[in-house]
Amino acid sequence: MDGGASIIVYPPDAEGGRRVRARVGGVEQILGRAYSMRDVEEFLRRAGLDPDEVDLGGPLVEWRGGGSDVWGAQGA
Repeated sequence: MDGGASIIVYPPDAEGGRRVRARVGGVEQILGRAYSMRDVEEFLRRAGLDPDEVDLGGPLVEWRGGGSDVWGAQGA
């Protein structure tokens, strides 16, 4: 993955989705709301990143409000 890329996955919202934001090639964009790892991988594809080459547990991915195993509405 390009060293200039970073991904932030935000905490689950009231509907259980996690907003995903990426900075790729100096351009920051909201990729969408993910409800599973499968969604995160699809968003990466759409942003021009190969999900097979992105270590979703690595330092370039920041998981806020829980790791990759946290999905669904929190605090309900």
